[in-house]
Amino acid sequence: MGHDDPHDDPHDNPQGAAGAEGIEHLQAAANEMIAAARSFLDAVEGVVHDRDAVAAVVDTLSSVAQAASQAAARVNPVRNHPTPGPGDDDDGSSRVQHIRVS
Repeated sequence: MGHDDPHDDPHDNPQGAAGAEGIEHLQAAANEMIAAARSFLDAVEGVVHDRDAVAAVVDTLSSVAQAASQAAARVNPVRNHPTPGPGDDDDGSSRVQHIRVS
């Protein structure tokens, strides 16, 4: 393709224009993501430098983990009880039926 070829200008070619427009949108989106990441990191940096804020975040995460653990125990109570061994009598109160395989 020569220098005077009309296909060299992406705006003269509908397919080239669409491609160029797509690249422009991707670049704009990437720049917005970078700006958002910088803003987020600035906010995190402010929290990290504040000991009280760090303690509050750790306390909150600990509470969330404890609540999740308690919820999981309520959903699956069998997991909190030891599995009966050979010779243990199963009283039938468990929702899990243990079958011996010889």
